[in-house]
Amino acid sequence: MKKDRQYIEPDEIYRRSFSLIREAFGDRWPDEPEREIIKRIAHTTADVDFALTFQMSPDAIVKGVEAIRAGKGIVTDVSMVLAGIRKEPLIKYGCPLNCLLYDEGVAEEAAKRGTTKAAVAIGKAAPLYEGGIVSIGNAPTALFELIDLVKAGKAAPALIVGVPVGFVGAAESKIELIESGIPFISNPSKRGGSPIAATIVNGLCTLAARS
Repeated sequence: MKKDRQYIEPDEIYRRSFSLIREAFGDRWPDEPEREIIKRIAHTTADVDFALTFQMSPDAIVKGVEAIRAGKGIVTDVSMVLAGIRKEPLIKYGCPLNCLLYDEGVAEEAAKRGTTKAAVAIGKAAPLYEGGIVSIGNAPTALFELIDLVKAGKAAPALIVGVPVGFVGAAESKIELIESGIPFISNPSKRGGSPIAATIVNGLCTLAARS
């Protein structure tokens, strides 16, 4: 037989979760506004130590919040990141949210160039994230491509959330981003993923809504 289960209200689950997260951080509790991002990563991954490996350029949060408040576009590398981003705040500010991974011609261009669809899609989407945010949670190739485009003056996002995951290229692409001088939120390791990329954008939306 199943043991009796106590029903807990969603708001109480949320409150208890963040209370336990605060306890787990101990004296490593980050300062605001970085705290809003780091604690969300800890919540998403159930890993405080991992959350504390994340780095942000000094202007990252300001750039991200300003982009959201100005209604700039947000582009993701894969649909999983797109699905995880809360839509209500973006509707409020008028921020378009896009992923061009499955757009017509992307697969053909990727095959022609010998690269990934994600890399091609990030380049194709450049006009959509002018002054906005690119959130990459899956494809290191997309992050490498984006860095090259920015350096060449062919793309101008306000902020890059670069957290691709994997054994090939993920850590290397993030280290290159961190060293590039481009406003970033990232972590220099193989770990990452779409849920983290989405939760970082959600944290920026929360900060944007604060007066």
